[in-house]
Amino acid sequence: MSKGIIYIMTTAVPGLIKIGKTGSANFEQRMYNLEHDGYRNVTALKRSFAIEVDDYDEKEAMLHTIFEKSRVSDTELFALDVNIVTQLLSSFDGVVVFPKTETKSEVFDSAVDNAKGKLLPNGTYTFQRKKKSDNKAVKATAVIDYGRWTLLKGSILGIAEDAGVSQKARTLRMSMPIDNSGVLLDDTELGECSPSFAGAIVMNQSNNGWDDWKDKDGKPVDIYRKKNNA
Repeated sequence: MSKGIIYIMTTAVPGLIKIGKTGSANFEQRMYNLEHDGYRNVTALKRSFAIEVDDYDEKEAMLHTIFEKSRVSDTELFALDVNIVTQLLSSFDGVVVFPKTETKSEVFDSAVDNAKGKLLPNGTYTFQRKKKSDNKAVKATAVIDYGRWTLLKGSILGIAEDAGVSQKARTLRMSMPIDNSGVLLDDTELGECSPSFAGAIVMNQSNNGWDDWKDKDGKPVDIYRKKNNA
């Protein structure tokens, strides 16, 4: 029973991902090589999820068989929604290797929410709410383009970190150009994410973004999720 790592990587092309495998001891070196020069770096590979499992050769082969119709020629690239594959892979018995700060259940729940986030039409969305901890008004504007969020310059973000901020959200906020008053100094890509993750970035606390983000008509974006369920 061989143990190894199955991983998912995103590319510069939305909806194009890589599903691969490597030995447990080789994971970091493999990721470094792929992220710096994989496919001559033309696809801008970036690690998304990785899990250590038993019989990893057989499990990777199974995934490739399941998604064969979405495969790009004879490569390990697939035209698939990364969230769907993440849900499947995170349901395997095993240990999460990346992201290191999230459990399997957290990864699964996030992938489910992110997949639902793609239900939102392309367009501009607004967020407005007060933080209870410091009574600060938070106001933000974001553009969604095929599931990818961009938070716009001039958005006023929460400063104090309150309960429920994930390590992923915390890390992203640390890289964002925010001045001392909470103003976002430049447009910032959040990538493919859910309204709740985008809301957590804006508020700097846990947030039900499905209620707080509004579309151009001022309606909560949860209407799109309810339409899909219906």
